[in-house]
This record gives sequence, structure tokens and C-alpha cells, in this order.
Amino acid sequence: MVPQLSRDVVESVVREVVFRHLETCPKKDDSALPSRLVVNASARHIHVSKQDLETLFGPSHQLTPLRPLYQEGTFAAQETVTLIGPRGRVISNLRILGPLRSQSQVELAFTDAIMLGIENLPMRISGDIDNTPGAFVLGPRGMAELKKGVIRAAMHVHMSPADSRFYGVRHRDVIKLKVGDGPGVTFNQVHVRVDAAFRLEVHMDTDEANACALHMAKQVELLK
Repeated sequence: MVPQLSRDVVESVVREVVFRHLETCPKKDDSALPSRLVVNASARHIHVSKQDLETLFGPSHQLTPLRPLYQEGTFAAQETVTLIGPRGRVISNLRILGPLRSQSQVELAFTDAIMLGIENLPMRISGDIDNTPGAFVLGPRGMAELKKGVIRAAMHVHMSPADSRFYGVRHRDVIKLKVGDGPGVTFNQVHVRVDAAFRLEVHMDTDEANACALHMAKQVELLK
């Protein structure tokens, strides 16, 4: 007569077999999975140094966060300034983005520069401001003169190291971005910026966003 095993014994044997099987299975490599790609239009704005912030808003002034931005630790501040260009043309209510930078930098779209009266606005990677135009910045407590730092920010993508491995690119490489299905619009020069703190996000200016109808796009894709 075949002895009958209790339910508890059967469940114990099954669990042991399953656990042994799981231990021998190759583990899933999360770095092989892409992060969700986000593409945002970056409206005109200014980054300021501590010295320029105090000139504009007074000694010991600190930025007041208004809302967080997509990248960890960055935010749109409540503070705004007036940007004064050649021949006295101005852009009012220019938003400051935090945190503070070592050097002040203004980022405009091409049409913003035309409105302000700046000709041949250079396209640069953020932080590369040598030999760029300057401007006057007016705040409630004073005016700062920027000798340089007004740029059109080159389109770029923030990536974590895992994302860069997935796309097969490195820091400072150039990649392509396709916006929209079907024919879509493809941007050929998207500069790669890699940092452990970054979330996968493309920044383009408002002119570029309007050109590809970003607000209507249902599909975005990074291409080598």
C-alpha cells in the first residue's frame, strides 16, 4: 500500500523545488531596460550666481522654490527678473531656475534673441559661455551686468549611466531624436549628458518644440 503524504509535506517539497529552480535562473538585468523617455520644452530662463542674486535681490537673499522640475534637485523659482538687451529692448518676468550656479547664464530661443535685439545668438552646451553676448539684468534691489552668458542652449538629453549603456552612448556623444510617428521630425544633434543623478529627459527650446509640434506628439524615440 502506497503511503499518503500530507498536504503540508507536499507543499514543502514543491516550495523547495521551486526555490532551487529560481536560484539557478539568470537574474534579470535592470540596466538592459530603457527608462521612460521624457521630452520637455525649456522656455527662456536664467541661472544666477550667488553674487548676482544678491545684487538683484539684496544681501543674503535665497531663491524660493515655486515648483520642482523633472531633474532631481532643480526647480523653478518664484523670483523673476527683467533682461535688457541692445538698444534697450527688454524681456520681462524672466524666470530664475535653481539651484544657484557658479556663473550666471541666460538661455533663450532664437526668436527670443531677435525680440531682444541680439544678433547671431550662439548655440552652446550649458556652461560653455566664453565669447558669448552679455546683457543687463534688472531685479527689485539692483542691476547686474553680465559680460557674457547669453546663449541658445543646444538640444541635449540627460541620462543615467544605465540609460547610456542601453543606448550605447557616452557623455558628450551626439544622438538623434525622432518626434512623432510616421515621417515625424528628426533632430540630428542631441548632445548626451551622463550623470548618476540624471533622469532620462531631452531638453529642447520653444522654437524647436513648436517646429515639431511637440505638444501633439504621441511618440518620441532616441536613435543612434
